[in-house]
Amino acid sequence: MRHIATVAGRDLRGLFLSPVAYGLLALFSVLAGLFFILNLAFFNDLILRLQQFQAFDRLEQMNLNDDLIREFYGSMSVVLLFLVPGVTMGLFASEKTNGTQELLLTSPLTIWDIVLGKFLAGALFVGVMALIVGAYPLLLFFYGDPEAGKTLAGLLAVLLVAWTYVAIGAFASSLTRSQVVAFLVTFVLLLSLLLLPAVSDLGMAVGNAGGILRWISTASHFEEMVKGLVSTSDLAYFAVMIGSFLLLTKAAVESVRWR
Repeated sequence: MRHIATVAGRDLRGLFLSPVAYGLLALFSVLAGLFFILNLAFFNDLILRLQQFQAFDRLEQMNLNDDLIREFYGSMSVVLLFLVPGVTMGLFASEKTNGTQELLLTSPLTIWDIVLGKFLAGALFVGVMALIVGAYPLLLFFYGDPEAGKTLAGLLAVLLVAWTYVAIGAFASSLTRSQVVAFLVTFVLLLSLLLLPAVSDLGMAVGNAGGILRWISTASHFEEMVKGLVSTSDLAYFAVMIGSFLLLTKAAVESVRWR
């Protein structure tokens, strides 16, 4: 465990010594604020329109969690799809470019120490992003009455999706020495996961493939959790996805020794 923390600390220092990390966090903060304001404006506008049309039944059904916070979390999960590849693209690719991969592999560290350490560094970085996301709904507790359970369940969903993206990004970075290629491969993989339910809904899947595609997609499990429904099956999905891509990353890193 000490070695994992050492690798994670080394990579985190590397991230924060470069302007990329601060640029990503600044951009993410601005986008989070923008989407929160837009969702809040849409929420207020919807209330006004419903009052004008005297749709009191719909007004009684409206609440901050389902009509504002959930939409905000959904928007931020899509933003993460574009920004997380920028965090993970250099996890392994930069080691190859700088010529430090061989030094790392011949050190007393095991492959798992390296893989888990680099994943932990990425996970902690996107954890900061999740805290930024959580800061905006927190403001609503001072002016409204959202449900704490639903709000925390949605924030957990954002964090788990971000960690899954980091695991996928680490795998993509382990395949190449080019950070640009790692970014593009990660983005394509994440976009594919997001669009799998749409493929299923369009009837392009045969037989039970539609259900399998929906299960593989992060979107299906994310949507359930932001509703406040935290089930063991959804938690198991994220654990399986993260574990699977970390295993693939380990195999990719280990293959260097076979050459």
